[in-house]
Amino acid sequence: MNKRLHNRLAFIIIGTAACILLISALSVLLATHYHISMYHDQAESMNHDVSGLDYHLEQALIQSIIWTFAGSIVLAALIGFYFAKRISKPLVNMKKIAESMANGQLDKRITVNGEDELAELALSLNELAAQLHKQEQLRVIMTEDIAHELRTPLATLKSHMRAFEDGIWEPTPERIHACYEEIERLTKMVAELEDLTHMDSPVFQLVRKQELLSALIQQVVAIVSAAYLEKEVNLTFRCSPHIRIFADHSRVTQILVNLLSNALKFTPPNGQVHVEAVEEGHDVLIRVHDTGSGIEKEDIPYLFERFYRSDKSRNRRTGGSGLGLSIVKKLVTAHGGQVWAENQNGAVITIRLPQKSDLH
Repeated sequence: MNKRLHNRLAFIIIGTAACILLISALSVLLATHYHISMYHDQAESMNHDVSGLDYHLEQALIQSIIWTFAGSIVLAALIGFYFAKRISKPLVNMKKIAESMANGQLDKRITVNGEDELAELALSLNELAAQLHKQEQLRVIMTEDIAHELRTPLATLKSHMRAFEDGIWEPTPERIHACYEEIERLTKMVAELEDLTHMDSPVFQLVRKQELLSALIQQVVAIVSAAYLEKEVNLTFRCSPHIRIFADHSRVTQILVNLLSNALKFTPPNGQVHVEAVEEGHDVLIRVHDTGSGIEKEDIPYLFERFYRSDKSRNRRTGGSGLGLSIVKKLVTAHGGQVWAENQNGAVITIRLPQKSDLH
């Protein structure tokens, strides 16, 4: 590829220069011959013997033109090969880097020189390599996290089943219920992974229409109220009854359930979780504020990534699958909204959703 690209560019430049020089040389030769012939005719009419002068003059002109033509060809060849090498070198380097990336070496980068189109292409390839490297790292981390998430409940189930089989344990309702909880966690995690995969697919679509936000929040509060009562956490909400959003009813319900379930995990008994919705321009801001310990500053940028946990030491039972907030971000983005986290005497998760259709 290197030699072919280099020679191709060189032949293009040399061929172009040679054609121009050939046309110029033929024009000069024809014109010189024509004028020498005219001079010869005029000299004969004046009875002067200038045949020797004609010969030397014509030879001198022809030789000078030939040497000029040959020198121009050599010069064009040198310039052509030089510039062809200069042009082809970064392209060949980019090809080598792209081949290395294809072979899995995603840490390779192209040295960028200049500010022309080739430099812009090199920058684009470097950015592509960086994105691919990041995605590959996330894929590896996600695979490890999935394996880890599956390993713990499966190991628990295996030990319980072996104990039942060997007669070490009696299959009491409590132990059977513990197995059921592990199966339930596995089922929930698989369902969340399927949901995330579906959201990433091109066929994923929202069924959006105008919805009364207060009715939506009230419905979600009713769904999670039992879990809040069990942990003795107070759940309140405030929303004007006239606020509407243009959204998918079931998906916004899923967003709010995930946010309130996440807030409940980190709110201690006798704590409080408050949901508030306010209008801001053509959007609605929905805030979920809990009185837990808040979010570490270094964890905020990664809070919505898959399987991310701010507290690495807590067990799987209290930690969940680490997919809830990832689903929230996917769904909010699909609605054309935004979601972010901050600390205000506890954790505050805020989502921004449009009130009207983008078509209006």
